[in-house]
Amino acid sequence: MIEEKNGAVLLLSGPSGCGKSTLLKEVYKEISDYYFSISTTTRAPREGEVDGIDYFFVSKKEFLDDIKEGFFLEWAEVHGNYYGTSLKPIKKALALGKLVIFDIDVQGHEIVRKKISRQVTSVFITTPSLEVLENRLRSRNTDENDVIEKRLKNAKTEIKYFQKYDYFIVNDDLQIASKQLIAIANVCRIKAALFDNDKLIKDWYN
Repeated sequence: MIEEKNGAVLLLSGPSGCGKSTLLKEVYKEISDYYFSISTTTRAPREGEVDGIDYFFVSKKEFLDDIKEGFFLEWAEVHGNYYGTSLKPIKKALALGKLVIFDIDVQGHEIVRKKISRQVTSVFITTPSLEVLENRLRSRNTDENDVIEKRLKNAKTEIKYFQKYDYFIVNDDLQIASKQLIAIANVCRIKAALFDNDKLIKDWYN
C-alpha cells in the first residue's frame, strides 16, 4: 500500500486588504500540520514580539554566515538591519511532511518559484475590484491616507501578475473563498511531482 505524507508549499500573494489573513484562519481550522513561514531579522525584538512567532531574531554575523552558505530564499538590508526568509525552518517543516505557507509579494513569488518550484502551489487572492479594495482599506481605520494610497498603487501593479500563479481567488464572499483555498491547500499535497518516483513505483509493485 502506498502511503506517503508529502511536505508542500502553499504560497499566497495579493494586495494588502484582500483578506489573506482572514482566509488563512479558515484554512488553519481544517489543516493542523502546517508551518507558517516567518522572516529572520537582525533587528532587536520590539516590545511584545516573540522569537519564533513574530520573527526569528539572529545576530548580524549569523545572518551573514547564512547568506554565504545559501540558506536564504531571499533577503534584503533595510535601514541597517537584515531581513530574509531562511530555508532552514522551511526544509525542516517539509521533511516532517508539513504544509509550509507563505504570505509573500509577487517579487518573492518569483524567487521562491525559482528555488523550490517542484513543491510550490501558488494562489493569487484579490478583491472584486480596486474600489472594493480601497473601501476595505479605509474601513479598517488602521492606516494613514498616504499609506493607503501607496497600497492601492502597489495593488495596481500586483494584479498584472496574477496569471503567473496556479490559482486565482476573488475574495468577495468569505465562505466561498475560504472553501476554495481549503480545497487548494488539500490538493497541493498530492501533486505528482512531490512523490519519490523510484520509491513509489517499488512500493506499488510490492
